[in-house]
Amino acid sequence: MTAPIPRDLPDIPALPRTHPASAALFAPARAVVPLVRRPLTAAYRLLLALLAAGAVLVEALLGGPARALSHFTVQSALLLALVMLASARRAWGARHPLPGALTGAALLYVIMASLTHHVLLADAPPPFPTADAAAGMGRLEPLAAHTLHTVLPVAAVLDWLLLSPPARLRLRQTATWMLYPLAYLAFTLVRGELLTGSPARYLHPFFDVARHGYRNVLADALLMGLALYALAVLLVALDHARPNPVRHPPKTGFRLRLPVG
Repeated sequence: MTAPIPRDLPDIPALPRTHPASAALFAPARAVVPLVRRPLTAAYRLLLALLAAGAVLVEALLGGPARALSHFTVQSALLLALVMLASARRAWGARHPLPGALTGAALLYVIMASLTHHVLLADAPPPFPTADAAAGMGRLEPLAAHTLHTVLPVAAVLDWLLLSPPARLRLRQTATWMLYPLAYLAFTLVRGELLTGSPARYLHPFFDVARHGYRNVLADALLMGLALYALAVLLVALDHARPNPVRHPPKTGFRLRLPVG
């Protein structure tokens, strides 16, 4: 006849209870929901990446690589191309999406570049005149400009709304997103000081210190920075309010519970 097992074993410390006994610990959704391949999403993002890369290539051929890559619109399009290419690979291979902070930044920058062009630079001459282009390349300049300023932002917004799950963006991420535009402002002003006497000294007319002075230029930059920050906050708010357009397979019901005893 065996002795009964005691309720509390000696010399074994009790497990600390950090949660109520009735509480259940659920595994995160990305740990229990199986991922699926999304070939149509991958194809759309690959096409978007190719469009962005093609527009950047045309602008580089028209104005020269160094001059073209100095523009905020071209830089944001290049970042969007890289993000869409990586996102297409993940959608094709049934992998988790890129971090929301990265995709949100790429979307924010292309939208800001588009709004700046249509609101402030709609009547300005093209940054790369066709006279400077190689024979036959000048005809592609309007198409490339339309792709950079209209097609890419609209396509990126559609991808974000219709093909991307909410990334649960945080308000603190907006401050990080502002670092790149701030660095670009410093780069533009330093570039203008170094290229004294050059006709392409300043990349944008509202940053022309020689014509407007530092006081007016910095005031305009502050207004643009506030508008960009408001747009970033709106992007975070919409990310929390919008529904999830991506349908996952049914959940398995698997959950983790506290040990008994």
